Order: sequence, then C-alpha cells, then structure tokens
Amino acid sequence: MTKKLFIITGELSGDKHASLVVKNLLETRQDIEIEAIGGENLKKLGVKLFVDHSKVHMSAMGLTPKILFDHITLGKRVVDYLKNEYKPDLVLLIDYGGFNLNISKFLKKEGIKVFYYIPPQIWASRKWRIKTVKKNISKVMTIFPFEKEMYEKAGIDAQFVGHPLITQMPPAANRDAVFEKYGLDKTKKLISIFPGSRTFELQNLMKTFLKSAELIRKKHDDVQFVIAQADSLKDSIFNKYLGKTDIKVIKNDNYSLLSVSDALMLASGTVALEAALYSTPMIISYKGPWIAYFVYRLVRCIDRVCLPNIIMDKDIVPELLQADSNPKVISQNLLKILEDNDYRNNMVEDLSKVKAILSKHEAAKEVAQTISSELN
Repeated sequence: MTKKLFIITGELSGDKHASLVVKNLLETRQDIEIEAIGGENLKKLGVKLFVDHSKVHMSAMGLTPKILFDHITLGKRVVDYLKNEYKPDLVLLIDYGGFNLNISKFLKKEGIKVFYYIPPQIWASRKWRIKTVKKNISKVMTIFPFEKEMYEKAGIDAQFVGHPLITQMPPAANRDAVFEKYGLDKTKKLISIFPGSRTFELQNLMKTFLKSAELIRKKHDDVQFVIAQADSLKDSIFNKYLGKTDIKVIKNDNYSLLSVSDALMLASGTVALEAALYSTPMIISYKGPWIAYFVYRLVRCIDRVCLPNIIMDKDIVPELLQADSNPKVISQNLLKILEDNDYRNNMVEDLSKVKAILSKHEAAKEVAQTISSELN
C-alpha cells in the first residue's frame, strides 16, 4: 500500500536538505508518494511540487504586505489541500520556522502527523516557542546534540541526526593551488575576512574589519588578507561598503578560503561552524544598534553566540560583540592566534572535536530512515 509524504520547505537551503532526504528514501522505498513545497532540487528527483517557493516570495527578506499575504494564502491553500485531497500519512517540516511553526498548528487540528527536521533555533531566542513544538510536532530531528537534550527536557520526542553540512562541505582545498589561483604570496600567512552576507552586517562590520587588518599589518609584514564576498551580495552594494582598500576580494570560493587560511575574521553566523569543520582558528564579531542588542539580551536563552562554543559548552573562539567589536580588540585576538602557538594549537584541537561530534551521524540518511520506519 502506497504511503504519502508531504514536505514543506521555505527557501533554497531547505529544498536542498529535503532533496537529500528524498534521495535516501527513494533508494530504499518505492512505495512512498512524495509531494512538497520546494524548488529545483526536489523537482529534479521527480517530486511533485504543490508550489515552487521561489514563485511566492518565501525566500525574500523582510515582511512586506505582499509577502505576508502570500504566506497566509499559501498556508490556507496547503492545509485545505492536505486535509481534503492529498491526505498524507506524514508531513515533514524543514527549517523555515516562522511559516512552519504556524502551519503546524493547523495540521495538528486536522489530525495530520508532523515531523520537524532542522527545527527553529529556540535555544538562541524566544524559547517560549517550544510550547508550540510540544503541542503540534510528533517528532523533532535536531542537527545539534544540545538541541536534543533541550527538547527531551521539555517532554518532546527528539532525535539528534547530525548536521547536514558534514556531508555537503567539500574537503579542504590545496593551499598552494588556492594561493596560485588568486596570486597570493606563499611565504606569508593568510587571514580571510568574512564581513557577512547581509547589507546591515557590511554596514556595521566592514569598516571595523578593515581597520583591524591595518593594525595587524603594522605589526606583521608577513601577513596578507583577502575579503570573501557573499554570493547573495551584489557588487554595487558590496563595493559601497568596501571603499578604497588594496585587499583582494574573492567571490564564490568560501570553502577554499575557510580551509586554507591561517586565521579568520568572521561575522557571527553559520560560517563559524563551517570554519570549525576545517579546524581553522578564528574570531567572530558582531554589532548592531544598541537597542537591538539589549532586546537580544532579553530574549536570548544561552550566553554564547558562536556555534562551536555552544556545541562544546566552552569558550573556544573569541566572541567580540558590540563594544568589543572594535579594531583594537579584534586585532589583539587575531595576533594572539598568530603569535601564541599553544593558544592556536589548543583552539585547533577543540575545533576538531566539534567536527568529531557532528560527524558521527549522516543527517539526511538518518532522517530518511526515521521517516521510513514511521511509514511502515
């Protein structure tokens, strides 16, 4: 008897994660019918799309009246479709917490079983959302071990499946090849600067990072810098904040830079975890309007912000936030990585443990196995 699975994603990354799960499912099961809200990755696997999310502004930034209307309309349409026509045995939500948590309420009312893979980062802020999860989600499949513990303490069925980055990231690049490709000096150490992927991050961090590089250069003539430009940022926007500098800008090669650099200057975010998976020493920094920072302090659930530190429950990577996000402090911390071998080696060792913890699982495969068991 055919089983029916419906998957809801909200943006390109979710579509990619979903496609890896579906690929694993289809390798072992031929009796599962799958439909989804997704994109090209799912479509290529033969999944019938209820909606292509790129056509309903699901991945757009901000909350305009148009986007809000699209979300509300889509939510009603998909619930009606699942209730009256498709009647799935299981709905799998992937990431995209704002939309998916809301829709889980309506699915629960209709008696539709819901699993959640890559749940909202309740551990970071707005912990009260865990009540919505407990009420409406039958099983949560987490990508961090500490999430599993948090959900289980709340009485929620949770499974740590591993982080999808483990299987998606390429191996470390060849240092000599990267240096040759970009005309870098092989006799000098390399610090790569990642100022963020959003305009407001460039606005708050770019100038600070560039001044930090200047201070390091004054003390070390054996250090060179490159700046990584996020794929999502247009040249016109990036160059506006870049200003006049002789530091080379490199686009579309983040993983190579993360793996071959001697140290990294990062805006806080997922990039810190990516760097940790290459065991590359780093500092993370972030700042914004003080009022926004105070609000964040009020709603945050944990003291740390850097994922390697959170995973290890230890201060491995310097977190330089707000007042500490200044050229003097940033340069001092990076110089310590370059000059203090014991400090550097200890950081590298701790970062390698992060990868070891996350590498024990293959996320997409474990999610597929869990779903397959549920649909037996």
